[in-house]
Parts: sequence; structure tokens; C-alpha cells
Amino acid sequence: MSRIGKKPVVIPAGVKVTKEGTVLKIEGGKGKAQHNMDPGFEYKMEGNTITVIPKPGVEANNKWKALFGMERAVINNKVLGVLEGYVKVLVLKGVGYRATLAGTTLNFTLGFSHPSEYKLPPGITAVVDNQTKITISGIDKHMVGKVAAEIKMLKPPEPYQGKGVMYENEKIRRKAGKSAAGAKK
Repeated sequence: MSRIGKKPVVIPAGVKVTKEGTVLKIEGGKGKAQHNMDPGFEYKMEGNTITVIPKPGVEANNKWKALFGMERAVINNKVLGVLEGYVKVLVLKGVGYRATLAGTTLNFTLGFSHPSEYKLPPGITAVVDNQTKITISGIDKHMVGKVAAEIKMLKPPEPYQGKGVMYENEKIRRKAGKSAAGAKK
């Protein structure tokens, strides 16, 4: 059995969790989320905790064993998301690289012959600082990470000059160019 799956999800003060049919509804200061309950698990709510327990007979099934820890982690991420939210920070490095926010659309100038656009999905907000720093936030950890990764793929960081869209504390391994390789001979 999964060690992570066995841990109960603690519901902090300020978060309300209700069970309605096959849906867990989670409400907090940052917003509302819901989780569709998996038919292979039981969800016990006692006091300020939620415990995910595999139903009898499915413990031996490898599919449910694999999903046990993940199911608990997804619920915990949603509880933390409505309480605190999730944030990813992207930085644009390169001469002339910049971003602007127009409504829910991010417009980028990334050294291409055309501007690039990215439409933010519902529930995700972005703030552009100094045209080179983008802060992406939301209550869904998966969506915040997905949006940050999709924006990063518009112009991935390259190892020779270190230009591109990258996470704030990301270290880019730099490579020596052709002239440095030829000088060693």
C-alpha cells in the first residue's frame, strides 16, 4: 500500500469540504474546486480530515494500487489550492523579448517575425511585470503548471546564449560554441 495514500488529508481552517453524491466540493478563500470520487475508493470524512481507503477486494488490483497515493495527493492539492493558491513565475531573457497582457490574452515578442499570443484558460490569472516577468496563478495546481509549460514552449531556453522563456530560478546549462571547441585542438 502507498505510504502517501494512507495519510489523511487535513482540512485547514477556512476550507469547507462537502460530499454530494460522487463529488467532493471544496470551498476556500481563493475559490471553489470539486473532485469526482473514484469508484474504487471510499472517502471517510471525520472531523477535519479526509481519508482515502481502497474498497475491499480492489486492494489486490494493481490499477487501484497505482492510483491510491495519487488520489490522496490530488485531493490534498485541491484543498491547498483553495486555501493558498499556486504560483509559477516565468522570465523572458533576450534582447527585445517582452510580454503584454490584454484582457485574458498574453501577447509575446520573442524574436520571431510575428507576435505570439497565448489565451489564458478560465481560472488562471497572469500578471506581467516590466514586460519580462510573468506571474501565473490559480487554484488548480495542474492547470497552473500546464499553462506555464505551454508558455515556456513558445520559445524554450537555448543552451548557447541562454535566451528564451524560463522559470524564475531555472538554471540553464550553457554549452560552448564552435569557436571554443576549435580552440582546444
